[in-house]
Amino acid sequence: MKFYIYTLGCKVNTYESQVVHDMLINNNYVEDEDADIYIINTCTVTNTSDSKSLKIVRRCIRNNPDAIVIVMGCMVQANPDILKGIDGVSIIIGNKYKANIPELIEEYRMTKTPIIKVEDISNTTFEEMKLNNFDRTRAFVKIEDGCNNFCTFCIIPYSRGNVRSRNPKDVIDEVKLLVNTGHKEVVLTGIHTGHYGADIDYSFSDLLNDLIKIDGLERLRISSIEITELTESFMNVLKKSKIIVDHLHIPLQSGSDTILKSMNRKYDKEYFINKVNEIRNIRPNISITTDVIVGFPGETEELFEETIDTIKKVKFSKLHVFPFSLRKGTKAEELENHIDEVTKKERCHRLIELSKELETEYMCKFVGSEVTFIPEVYKEGYLIGHTGNYLLVKYKGCEELLHKDINVVIKEVKYPYVIGE
Repeated sequence: MKFYIYTLGCKVNTYESQVVHDMLINNNYVEDEDADIYIINTCTVTNTSDSKSLKIVRRCIRNNPDAIVIVMGCMVQANPDILKGIDGVSIIIGNKYKANIPELIEEYRMTKTPIIKVEDISNTTFEEMKLNNFDRTRAFVKIEDGCNNFCTFCIIPYSRGNVRSRNPKDVIDEVKLLVNTGHKEVVLTGIHTGHYGADIDYSFSDLLNDLIKIDGLERLRISSIEITELTESFMNVLKKSKIIVDHLHIPLQSGSDTILKSMNRKYDKEYFINKVNEIRNIRPNISITTDVIVGFPGETEELFEETIDTIKKVKFSKLHVFPFSLRKGTKAEELENHIDEVTKKERCHRLIELSKELETEYMCKFVGSEVTFIPEVYKEGYLIGHTGNYLLVKYKGCEELLHKDINVVIKEVKYPYVIGE
């Protein structure tokens, strides 16, 4: 039988979809967009995410009414009733039982009875998944699931459950396997990656210390980490190992203390700026990227300008900008002074322009410098890939050099690329 997977949302979803893909391939299914089985791995971080997920579900049913349609992930976990009134969905899974999809497909084929498995995951255990292959350059490894932060804007603790950490040995074994099959870079990912180990007697820094000892691992990247998780032990690992790349993604969300408090974030702007300065004392050329939410309830023009000022002080190398999206069931729903869509759009545009300026400024620092990059794509005579600090390098070369370390001198910036020679 033929299958096809649609993935929305975060890197954790990407990882989980790839695991499901590998399991089906290993069970003699064939990937084809004209499929007998459609799997939609949903996201619910915003209302738009729900709309996109539902649109794909309806399209799959319309394209092949006889297909087995599987809807799984955060959208149905947060709102199990959201698919009511949509005929043609065969299997509904929340954020548990994704590793059982081959068996669930077989059960449905035998019984032709719809399957619904959406359970309370507020206090569940880590669902073990293992990736067979990702690509030859970069592989994601899921080390953690769930979040205990309960930021007022976020539905994810309700759709992903409590923090639960993967067994350290399983993480280490998977990374070793990926390195032995030719992967040069491993990205540690989770819903709240830096909170790994909170539920076991083994910390995130312990895991990093064990992983950097693996022979053949060239790069270790952290998908995202909160500023409050940059502990002394984490800083010590950062000092001693260049395997951890010169790039950290640290969500700011707002640069206004008033809004940070309203968001239930666990820091203020001074704490954030001081921690970033600590990092740069260890790694002067590190790239620090971030997430910013625009138009949170109560964000006046003055408070937005405060955010801009904080961003400029930190000197991020890139911003990921999101307009505030109200999620039912979150504390933000109860807040007053919601911002109109026109204002949110205008503020987003200003931050996107600022992001481009900051990114270009960071890229220009490396003109004339020698860097190492690993090409991931060959396109129109050029190799394109990233350095450890996430510069996107474009270099005229041959396809045979894909996935190999290449040293180049940065000659110029042609946004979004730096040109290597």
